[in-house]
Amino acid sequence: MDRELQAEELELLATGAWILGAGGGGSPYLSYLNARNLYAEGTRVRILDPAALQDDDLVAVVSNMGAPLVGQERLADAQFAAKPVRMMEEYLGRKFSAVMSVEIGGGNALQPVLVAAVTGLPVVDADAMGRAFPEAQMTSFAIAGLPMFPLTLADIRDNEVIVSRAASWKWMERISRKVCTEVGSIAATCKAPRTGKEVRDHGILYTVTKAIGLGRLVHEARRVHDDPVRALVAAESGKVLFKGKILDSERRTTEGFLRGRARIEGLAENRGSRFELAFQNEFVVGWLDGAVAITVPDIICVLDTVSGEAVGTESLRYGQRVSVVALPAPPILLTPKGLEHVGPRAFGYDLDYTSVFERAA
Repeated sequence: MDRELQAEELELLATGAWILGAGGGGSPYLSYLNARNLYAEGTRVRILDPAALQDDDLVAVVSNMGAPLVGQERLADAQFAAKPVRMMEEYLGRKFSAVMSVEIGGGNALQPVLVAAVTGLPVVDADAMGRAFPEAQMTSFAIAGLPMFPLTLADIRDNEVIVSRAASWKWMERISRKVCTEVGSIAATCKAPRTGKEVRDHGILYTVTKAIGLGRLVHEARRVHDDPVRALVAAESGKVLFKGKILDSERRTTEGFLRGRARIEGLAENRGSRFELAFQNEFVVGWLDGAVAITVPDIICVLDTVSGEAVGTESLRYGQRVSVVALPAPPILLTPKGLEHVGPRAFGYDLDYTSVFERAA
């Protein structure tokens, strides 16, 4: 029930995951280059169907934690990505059966691929967000009320930290974020291990395959000179909210996050209007001419209008021609419990969530 991840799928995974990152998760480009080099050396990675997991299999849930802008300045490799996994195995006295990402969005989609390349573990075709979010409690596992500890964390300076217990998911986020900030706002982590049954019951399944499919869609549209943004929106039942060029952006790295705002000046049918986006690693709220147009958990993507490639919050630049696109969120995020964890109030915005897709209907 597993298959080999093909070399040509690495780039497709990077493209699709960058779209699902909603501006965050870190650019996958450098991780993609790492994975491509490992493949050139003969390494191969297997993708495991979550249905094939045994109930008591132990799955490592990995991520790169921190501010995306820092991640572009401080390069990491596969051994660094795998270090917290080995720490967790030593702490638990058990070996993992597989590895998965906490989020399919951005560079974190490639994190389990790098771990798998040096450990031989298969990568489970699943994650815990169906996109990217900035905080530990913003996962399907947290929504399900599963345990949040232990957690292992490592940085490039040979610091290693184990959080053996935390009072809640938010406390785990606060403690691990403080550590991450102290080591420079970037660290590799292995989250609370999950059993095979927990992954099957509470994970967001087949998202690796989905990201590869999105990447293939965009690349194929470019190959045949079609509009990749239009192709993506049609395939995913998405919605184009705005087209324009980046007018300005301000961002700051604080408390281990990249926070800021971007303003977009309308072009074509949107000429004369403005769109503003607020982000905390990921795009969180969008305003059209001052009125709220979209909020999390809808997936807010900023795409290059011509290429369809995602534009991350750390790579917004004046003059970029972009399309603001909404994609549907996984259903678990839209439940009352899900909105407590990932709705606009979870990010400090006193707004009620209303899906752009409900409004469109």
